[in-house]
Amino acid sequence: MSVTEPQGFEAAGVAVGLKSTGKPDVAVVVNRGPLKVGAAVFTSNRAKANPIIWSQQAVQDGVVEAIVLNSGGANCFTGSFGFQTTHQTAEKAAELLGVGAGDILVCSTGLIGTGDEVFRAKVLTGTERGLAQLSTDGGEAASLAIMTTDSRPKRAVVARDGWTIGGMAKGAGMLAPGLATMLVVITTDAVLSADEADAHLRAATRTSFDRLDSDGCMSTNDQVTLLASGASGVTPAPGAFGEALAALCLDLSEQLQADAEGASHDIRILVRNAASEDDAVEVGRSVARNNLFKAAIFGNDPNWGRVLAAIGTTAAEFDPYDVDVWMNGVRVCTAGGPDAPREAVDLTPRATEVVIDLKVGSATAAILTNDLTHDYVHENSAYSS
Repeated sequence: MSVTEPQGFEAAGVAVGLKSTGKPDVAVVVNRGPLKVGAAVFTSNRAKANPIIWSQQAVQDGVVEAIVLNSGGANCFTGSFGFQTTHQTAEKAAELLGVGAGDILVCSTGLIGTGDEVFRAKVLTGTERGLAQLSTDGGEAASLAIMTTDSRPKRAVVARDGWTIGGMAKGAGMLAPGLATMLVVITTDAVLSADEADAHLRAATRTSFDRLDSDGCMSTNDQVTLLASGASGVTPAPGAFGEALAALCLDLSEQLQADAEGASHDIRILVRNAASEDDAVEVGRSVARNNLFKAAIFGNDPNWGRVLAAIGTTAAEFDPYDVDVWMNGVRVCTAGGPDAPREAVDLTPRATEVVIDLKVGSATAAILTNDLTHDYVHENSAYSS
């Protein structure tokens, strides 16, 4: 049930015609308390959608009563009309719940630059219908309503002694750091303060969603929200909660990676023995964003030269002539030169791991990415048609 697995939450997903498929396209998640704690992280793209602009302000006091999400339209670059639509959505939800509009978060996903009176009317209708259909079993329907090009919903639950975390996510393309083209809602019945929720969420996203770099493209609508109801009455140890939240975020990140548009390989790039964690991330990301490397993996070609060429563009500390590279367990490069023959590497499995040993320190980081395929190009060339 994902977001309704923890105590204190109700959700719904309804269809109002924002999608031409007739599938659910508006979701609502409501926190019944007793705590109404909320925290969120957002895209770092300077081009932000109207719901992001609204929610960034609404979440500042750490109080969130509910979140309304729609697919079928990003409500981005739609001018003052678009912001008014977001505002009216929050006001509609607030009116029906008997709370303040400033305690309602709003999320949208879909095509940028589209929005009219019909779009607004459907979002408002969906908000009303969704709130009328709330239930503790509504998490599944809500997870379906936020999908766009996703081929399947993404859900996860982590249960501990007396408290639970649940989550749902959408995203299948434009997956890049500073979050991805993702909407994520995470709920917990643990007792947390707003400051604790914010700190835990930022720590968890730093090593999960922020390290998912499928195609190097950053969305305008990314938002990851954590809601805490405190309904379990249990205050978990900070370390235990942080570990559980990080595990759930990584689970959802890997589900997003596995559903990336057109991908045939899920690639984990592990950089080890770096001088710093930042260096490890920079090196891993340079490979994840290298189209020549990604095309080689698509063709099942263990072309380690493309790995070294990619990391050579970074400012990280290392000697490019003293680097080792493994592909699916086979060391194909050692000390900047060839090692095992390329035919010893099997890249036919979907799960692919590249290990890069920089030999200058002890820091490690992993980046998740995908290969570059014909299907990816085809799907994105026809996205707005």
